[in-house]
Amino acid sequence: MEAQTELQTYLEQGKSALAQGKGREAAIAYAHSAQIEPDAPQVHLGLAEANLALGNYSVVQIACKRVQALQPEGGLESRLAQALLDLLDHRYERALQNVDAVISEDPTIAYAHALRSYLLRANGQDYDANLARARAMRLSYGGRFDDSFPPLEAPKTPVYNSTNTIKNEPTNGNGTVNGKAPMERDAGQTWSRPNGLRRQVIRTRFALSRYPTLITTILIAINVIVFLFSSLNPDLVIQGALYGSLLDPGVYWHLITSMFVHANIEHLGLNMLSLFFIGRAGEIFYGHWRFLAIYLLSGIIGGVVFLVLTPNGAAVGASGAIFGVFGALGVFYLVNRRALGAYGSGAIGNWFFWLILNLGYGFLVPNANVAVWAHVGGLVGGAIIAVLLLPRNRRGRRFI
Repeated sequence: MEAQTELQTYLEQGKSALAQGKGREAAIAYAHSAQIEPDAPQVHLGLAEANLALGNYSVVQIACKRVQALQPEGGLESRLAQALLDLLDHRYERALQNVDAVISEDPTIAYAHALRSYLLRANGQDYDANLARARAMRLSYGGRFDDSFPPLEAPKTPVYNSTNTIKNEPTNGNGTVNGKAPMERDAGQTWSRPNGLRRQVIRTRFALSRYPTLITTILIAINVIVFLFSSLNPDLVIQGALYGSLLDPGVYWHLITSMFVHANIEHLGLNMLSLFFIGRAGEIFYGHWRFLAIYLLSGIIGGVVFLVLTPNGAAVGASGAIFGVFGALGVFYLVNRRALGAYGSGAIGNWFFWLILNLGYGFLVPNANVAVWAHVGGLVGGAIIAVLLLPRNRRGRRFI
């Protein structure tokens, strides 16, 4: 009993370390597990996952083969092991099928969702990849699985022979070519050679994928910096505020500047706290650029609605844009309610609760000094933009 308890402790340590991007610590924990129970499939699968993060691809192959030998009739560990082998051989579609089978049988495995996110991103399905990444983070209590998988490279250029047919390389029975593991041999083979600009785009996309809430952080920083400058020169608040009529040409700049200007430290703190919680989720679900589009366009739409319905008023703050992100979150939960299961139902309920609470405060509390129509405009605008930005599959239907 004591040995089993110690084994489970090491397994949990390995899972936690891997989720936090600590591949070496995970490998050490799984190595201790192997000493306690050398014939446990989950131990060797953990060794494969940890060594994949460390780049020891030959060890990954050995560990995966050991898992399959321990589960000759198949199982969750065996399917995940096969998915890792397929990943090493760049057979992403086949790997994704195995991962989907694992998730359908046990949807609580955080690593399976992280692996699914990687495979989807490798196939260019960034929206579904963000959804899978969010599930992995939720199941691992915030784990991001940084550096758990090989960096995604540019697509390989097929090698054609003189008859214009793809030339296949001979492989050995263990999945190697000339004694080299797939990821090792790829380094010396012919890949597409992008020019400098394309190479920079690839590097930038990879860097952005490592920081899923980068845009939210930048927006918060911009708002704080603008507030610091405006505190030194209060006229900046007046100059950046939203007021006047849509017929005034100068008002259009104020539709943008007013989103980054705040009246006081309390106003800034409340909005940035809301953006921190709501924005991070929205950016993970929609991706960097869709999220930024939702944020900015929602703020502009909220400003337009405010000017139309409050012609003699003035407003500052990021609330309209934040309400737009909030509306986009509602659309995301509704569209993906089946895929999210019980979590989706609870998220929708919480979303409606906070919606009623925030709108009710603006409408019902006397002298609340809230630009409520900017909130409503941003909310509706964000929801509409989110629907328009949802990716479609090849048949033109929304992804569910």
